[in-house]
Amino acid sequence: MGETPALRIDGLRFAYRAGEPAVVEVGSLALARGEQMLLTGGSGRGKSTLLMLIAGLMEPDAGHVVVDGQVVHALHGAKRDLFRGRAIGMIFQTFNLLHGFSALENVMAALMFSPVPKREHRERAGELLKRLGVERVHAKPEELSVGQQQRVAVARAVACGPALVLADEPTASLDPENAANAMDLIQTACRDAGAALLCVSHDPSMAERFERRASLDELSSAVPA
Repeated sequence: MGETPALRIDGLRFAYRAGEPAVVEVGSLALARGEQMLLTGGSGRGKSTLLMLIAGLMEPDAGHVVVDGQVVHALHGAKRDLFRGRAIGMIFQTFNLLHGFSALENVMAALMFSPVPKREHRERAGELLKRLGVERVHAKPEELSVGQQQRVAVARAVACGPALVLADEPTASLDPENAANAMDLIQTACRDAGAALLCVSHDPSMAERFERRASLDELSSAVPA
């Protein structure tokens, strides 16, 4: 038997209201462990909604999302939250770091979902941050530059050794130079962690970074009528 895919989607449909056209339709999509894919689409096309569905933060109207062999929506409540924390890393456009907590504490919070013993969390988080170029591990996010905040967000996303990392317009708030540096960081961190990466963006300059690319329209056209 082959290796379990990091992500598999079958017949996924979602509409915000019954009777309205679907915002998200994905006939079939599979992402192998370590594979990196760019998903494109215009603003408001449903890219972020798809990532929320994959992460189990929203409920689909039909279909299945399987991450690391687990049907995400078959889990409920705390079990789904724990699975998400362990198996799925998320990188947001606005980083979503915990303000009032240090960079170190932000990564330690993610490690709460891992099998790593609690007594090792501080050391693990510190090592990961320094490996990703964050020296001021005790600084709070608001005391760090945008680039350093991005590095903390990436460290948090890969801290638990997830099967899958979801990146939602990760460079939208950055200038071209910092955007390139951020994507270098994200892609390298995912490779080092052995995590698959699904990145959604409407930035055309991203395309050359990914061997595998698809648009949401292409995925929708694969849905049976």
